[in-house]
Amino acid sequence: MGDIKNVLVLCTGNSARSVLGEVLINELGKGRFRAYSAGSQPTGKPNPFAVELLDGLGYDTSYVRSKSWDEFSGEGAVQMDYVITVCSSAAGETCPYWAGAPVSAHWGIPDPAGAGETDEENRAAFRQAHQRMEARVKAFLALPLDEMDAAAQKNALNLIGTELEGAA
Repeated sequence: MGDIKNVLVLCTGNSARSVLGEVLINELGKGRFRAYSAGSQPTGKPNPFAVELLDGLGYDTSYVRSKSWDEFSGEGAVQMDYVITVCSSAAGETCPYWAGAPVSAHWGIPDPAGAGETDEENRAAFRQAHQRMEARVKAFLALPLDEMDAAAQKNALNLIGTELEGAA
């Protein structure tokens, strides 16, 4: 693979699942991919359970912030090669125009934010979301993308979202 490919991971609030995806793609795809995350209605800050989990795993979260997907559309925005939605509400929304016609896919994962009544239940929900996201990211990174046309890439990425455990 020659150039580093840009990936945008979208969710409504850009605080939990999309942040997990961004960090995992950046960490596991170093040198091949550069990931970003955004939301249609960003919460303004990453979920503390997401940051705690990623920090505990030794990942760099210093750059993570909750931001609008508007930062990635329009003139001067980073051109994306892939756009992946990770929550059903973001997948159903009308997205902005993405320059360069990136390959898009949906990897639905149940929302861990507020899933439990206690901190430990919330941490468990985030661990499960992380495991599911990590499986999807690893499957994505294993694809022979340079040997696939855009339609085959789109199909493969959508299969990752529907056939791995915990698809929502």
